[in-house]
Amino acid sequence: MLAEIKKLLAELQSGKRSGHFDQDDCRVAAAALMVHVATLEHELTGAARDRLVALLKARFSLTDALTGELVEAAVKADREAVDFYHFTHLLMGCLDEAGRLGVVEMLWEMAFADGTISEFEDNMMWRVAELLAVSPRDRLALRQKVVSRGGQGGVDEAAPGAPAAVRT
Repeated sequence: MLAEIKKLLAELQSGKRSGHFDQDDCRVAAAALMVHVATLEHELTGAARDRLVALLKARFSLTDALTGELVEAAVKADREAVDFYHFTHLLMGCLDEAGRLGVVEMLWEMAFADGTISEFEDNMMWRVAELLAVSPRDRLALRQKVVSRGGQGGVDEAAPGAPAAVRT
């Protein structure tokens, strides 16, 4: 069993799996969460789709064709999901802490794809990070890291519990 886990982690790092993504593939789980963030307020088109493709291609070292297939599998998985638990449970089983932090960072990248973050996106990030055992401190540090690399907006946290104000 340990050998199977090592093989899966190596495949996740190298992107050398077959061209078919099944529903229990950790890459589909991560991509489906990214799709969900990207489609909270609008369709997966334009800048959000381009950002999703770029992140997945770079993170998983995929070809254009495999990236397209992964996006389609992720869209389907997100559409069929009733909650985040299936995705986060898969990710908890196949990723170490650094891998889970990487997923949260990619999710922040998707949340900032349109240059702003809504209270819905911020709430989703909080819930997913909790399910992935990512501390609030790490979640916020990753958000700040994404912003400092060129994110154009953020959520005002001055009043916890109050509706989030969007900065531009």
